[in-house]
Amino acid sequence: MARTPGSPVAPRVSAPDLPPHLESAAPRRNVDLLAARLDLAGTVDLAHSSLEQCELTADADAVDLTGATLIDVALSDARVASLRMRDASVRRVRISGGRIGTLDLSGARIDELELRDVRIDYLNLGGTRAVDVEVGDCGIRTLDMPQADLTRVRFTGCRSDEVDPRGMTARDVDLRGLDAAAFLDANSLRGTTLSGFQVQQLAPLFAAGLGIRVRD
Repeated sequence: MARTPGSPVAPRVSAPDLPPHLESAAPRRNVDLLAARLDLAGTVDLAHSSLEQCELTADADAVDLTGATLIDVALSDARVASLRMRDASVRRVRISGGRIGTLDLSGARIDELELRDVRIDYLNLGGTRAVDVEVGDCGIRTLDMPQADLTRVRFTGCRSDEVDPRGMTARDVDLRGLDAAAFLDANSLRGTTLSGFQVQQLAPLFAAGLGIRVRD
């Protein structure tokens, strides 16, 4: 893939635009909320809802935002076993602090997402179409990105045990700040930027992908 002198281009991520006053609201399926504050607990069904200019807190077993639309939303210091955002539409969303067991963004359409200082056991970006994503100071045990279409995505100060990029399409994806113990498929890293040290670590995987036997 051709690179311009400025590659990789940094993500263009801005903070959620939240009003100075938010009204407390109760979550429910298919709800349409504007300028609301939600405190989520237990098992929460917000599937196919619309949340705009909202602030969320959560100490919950499961939060379902499948097919939801989230615009200018902030989620802070959450403790959630399962946060499902499959097929969601995401624009200017920030998730900061806390611990999430499973964060499922598979099939989501993302335009400006920031993950900051979050501990995530399993992050699923399978089939996601994402533009402008910043992931900073996060610990991600397993990162799955099969068939994802990613543009202007950057990791800084992050760690992961295992990364699955199989079938990923990448443009301006900066992985230099992702300290990963293992990548499952080096061939799918086309279009990403890696550090020299990362390339050295991945050399056996690159060689295997080219059918090269390495013997000392």
